Amino acid sequence: MFCHVKELQFNARVSKPDPRFARLLLEQFGGGNGELKAAMQYFVQSFSCRNPYPDKYDMLMDIATEELGHLEIVGATIQMLLGGTNGQIKDVADNEDIMKMREGSAAKEDLLHAALVNPQFAVLAAGCPTLTDSNGNPWTATYVNADGELTVDLRSNMAAESRAKLVYEYLLPFTDDPDVKATLIFLMTREVAHYQQFEAALDTIQPNFPPGILQSDPRYSNLYYNTSMGEDFRGPWNEGVSTQLKEEWQYIEKPRQQVEATNGLTDIEPKGTDRTEASVKKMDKALGKERSEEIKKATPEKDLHWCTYSEAKIEGCMADMK
Repeated sequence: MFCHVKELQFNARVSKPDPRFARLLLEQFGGGNGELKAAMQYFVQSFSCRNPYPDKYDMLMDIATEELGHLEIVGATIQMLLGGTNGQIKDVADNEDIMKMREGSAAKEDLLHAALVNPQFAVLAAGCPTLTDSNGNPWTATYVNADGELTVDLRSNMAAESRAKLVYEYLLPFTDDPDVKATLIFLMTREVAHYQQFEAALDTIQPNFPPGILQSDPRYSNLYYNTSMGEDFRGPWNEGVSTQLKEEWQYIEKPRQQVEATNGLTDIEPKGTDRTEASVKKMDKALGKERSEEIKKATPEKDLHWCTYSEAKIEGCMADMK
């Protein structure tokens, strides 16, 4: 049950209207890396965690709800940046052709002009925020990543928080308003906090690499193919020991010759690793059983219900809202 508190988490402020920046800020309202995407992604991911990982369910729901609060902050900021545009557009009884306002030099007319050149504000929403990106592309559920595998979803969330942080970084130079900058810095900082929370949650699930259950084929897990012609570089991604599996990287200087010599890589033996086909199969089976038992143990076979209700819980929730 969601209860809306009308006070914002952060006191968003705007020194003066700026429709041009309002358009850019739409990226974080209805864009592919915005707050609505984050809220819906974590919300959807939480359902598969409800029984086997109630602690992760709690975290995902907490962060998803906070992201909705951030969406409200962004929407409120956009609305303030648009100033009185909504009222100006709705003054349809004015005899003056509204497009002539573009020729004026007064500050109010310039402000209206800035909004008019953004059709998502002038034509579609009459000076209000829209669930689109800065170019007017509508928000879509395809932005949401939820795979039903928590180790994958948490990594996806860490990437999502990283991208959202970068968008706020890129937005900051486009406004000189100190109040707007303060809001952007707050939102950017919360992305950093969420990244660390997801990272910490991932670390509590062991093993968590490779993502999922199957441990990968040791014949191919440590091969690096030099498939681009030109200046070549060596580094920890193709020499030394791999970061997670701790296998020695095998640098394949001539990939085509190796493919031809091994019948399309089917006649190849593992090198630089202690893992074998037998050990991998054993671990696959053990981990698959462990994860399956976690879910089965936490999920009733009949008479399923999502939660229990108590008067004390409801009263506590309502008390927190006051």
